[in-house]
Amino acid sequence: MKKRQGFSSSVGMMMATAGSAVGVGNIWRFPYILGEYGGAAFLIVYLLMVMLIGIPLMVTEMAIGRRGGEDASKSFKKIAPNTKWYLSGLLGIIAAFIILGYYSVVAGWTLKYIVNSATNVFTSSITPQQTTSLFQNFVSAGLEPIVYTFIFMAATMFIVYKGVEEGIERASKILLPILACILVILAVRSLTLPGAYKGIEFLIKPDFNLFFEKKDAILVAMGHAFYSLSLGMGIVITFGSYTPKDENLSKIALKIAAMDTVIAILSGLVIFPAVFSFGLEPSQGPGLVFISLPNVFGGMVGGRVFGTLFFMLLSFAALTSTISLLEVVVSYLIDSKGLKRSTATLLSGGLICIICVLSSLSMGSHLGDFTLFGKNIFDFLDYITANIFLLISAFLEVLFIGWFYKKGDFVDEITEFGVDKSKLTDFIYFSVRFVIPVMIVVLFIANNGLIK
Repeated sequence: MKKRQGFSSSVGMMMATAGSAVGVGNIWRFPYILGEYGGAAFLIVYLLMVMLIGIPLMVTEMAIGRRGGEDASKSFKKIAPNTKWYLSGLLGIIAAFIILGYYSVVAGWTLKYIVNSATNVFTSSITPQQTTSLFQNFVSAGLEPIVYTFIFMAATMFIVYKGVEEGIERASKILLPILACILVILAVRSLTLPGAYKGIEFLIKPDFNLFFEKKDAILVAMGHAFYSLSLGMGIVITFGSYTPKDENLSKIALKIAAMDTVIAILSGLVIFPAVFSFGLEPSQGPGLVFISLPNVFGGMVGGRVFGTLFFMLLSFAALTSTISLLEVVVSYLIDSKGLKRSTATLLSGGLICIICVLSSLSMGSHLGDFTLFGKNIFDFLDYITANIFLLISAFLEVLFIGWFYKKGDFVDEITEFGVDKSKLTDFIYFSVRFVIPVMIVVLFIANNGLIK
């Protein structure tokens, strides 16, 4: 029997899992959420949610994967044979597949913006109206965004094809340090801009009045803690199955959460000083990165270089996520369906490219009029994964571990059979049984409008 692939060390596992968490969301979504919900006030509540939800759920998923030693679905079959709990892992795999179908489109946009910055499209004379038109014309162009998406998917497929240690682990060990270096360079430049102190103040001075003015603030913090760590989509279970048995899962989860948060805060130090320096509103929403920041780079000394670096940063962040998402699907096809890695990569990557085409075309006139439940294809795929599949998958995980799986077996798995047990172990189990299920139900009800 051929030996299953795995990470060479806990460092490799941490870098790969942190890479999946450190995606475009950290650099794009997290800063504008901070802007909308009171800066440091939101950050404090978010960190609390990471402790209550993120770390315990991450440890749970790692334990399921390592205990089962297979893909996200088959691991459940191994530790709970002749039951339906494997449907939780299967939902995560389907979610990862669908997410790649629209996330890769956004990743393709970052490549286009690298080209735009490098070729000096964002000059000092460019207006906000022009950057808005530039973005809208590009995403609705039809062929061009699809070409960039395919380029990105090709890079993702190549890394996954190379395998766990030689592909994913090696790429993560290269990409994450480069990503961190670019972040530091950009943060230093941003902090030297006139009026940058206002951006720093925004990050470190809590505005709880603004936070509590938003009725959904706590829910948004809860949701971002859940989504930013790549939970419920099979990634952590899959990577857990590649993790050596002598590694302490709780410590690994803490380090991954810390790395993810540091990257997010560094991103804020890149964006907010620049936003305040150029008189922009920090609460501009998703358009902050692709519409507003190009104006900032256009008016900045050395903006061509720093703009190019920034969109390279986005691309690297996206790539560390896409390789993790694709590996979830490929691992399933290898473990559960018996395919070779090369076949599994080409098959899943090819099918995902088809979804990417539909998602991209739905942003313009080609498929823009086609809707599912009032949403275009891109937004519909985003909605069903974030608000249905991921939440149900995670709920079934904690329900299984907290109420149907032997506590002793779970504790053994996360403490190296009692060698490294601490108070954190009891907290994790308590959270898995009582805290996380309630929070997921609340998120599900709120996100799907079941109660106004």
